[in-house]
Amino acid sequence: MRQYVLMSDRPVGQPSVTVRHEPVQARAAQRVEALLDAAAGVVVEHGIEHLTTALVAERAGASIGTVYRYFPDRVAVLVALAERNLERMRYAVGRVLAQPHSSWTDATDAVIGAMIDTFREVPSFRSLRTGEGLDLGPVARQPVAPLFAEVIAAYVAERWSIDVDEARHADLVLAIGTLDALVTYAFLHDPHGDPRYLELGRACAMHHLVNAFGEPEDRSRNAESEPVT
Repeated sequence: MRQYVLMSDRPVGQPSVTVRHEPVQARAAQRVEALLDAAAGVVVEHGIEHLTTALVAERAGASIGTVYRYFPDRVAVLVALAERNLERMRYAVGRVLAQPHSSWTDATDAVIGAMIDTFREVPSFRSLRTGEGLDLGPVARQPVAPLFAEVIAAYVAERWSIDVDEARHADLVLAIGTLDALVTYAFLHDPHGDPRYLELGRACAMHHLVNAFGEPEDRSRNAESEPVT
């Protein structure tokens, strides 16, 4: 079975984000991680719009010169933090797809659970997510729904030989995008996730997932066994 851990090949703890001065030594890599941890704390406490390099330096117990050594401005800090958030989401999804699943519904439900857990466990994810909403001028963050759609489609094709054509792939992207929007809203005012919107997200995602992958086998069998009235 192919491994679906969507991380880079860098060692754990070494950033894969683009910074002004790419660290090559372990101590420098740890320093960048500490700066990003500080940035996450600032975002959680004060919001994205109030993040500054000075606040990052103060929270990290570092000089402003240390921050500028790796990040030219506050936007670079936010992009790097968003990229780290994306990698953590990728890892969470890849980890659950590396486990055996009896059906595509089990697999996608595990992916949904991993996504929700990331919102709960990764500081700054609720407000920043993967940076799609960042205002970067002419440079925009790419949407993540197509990225995860490719991974899930590959997994389902390999595991259950379900081919996803262009129309089905569009439904798969809609499933992920709709889920992302509703989960994001669920965590807008509830740090644990409003269960009403989490359940609605699962239901809306399932609608498009059925369009993408077909009726689940157990559902089809139950329909065949029901008496015709």
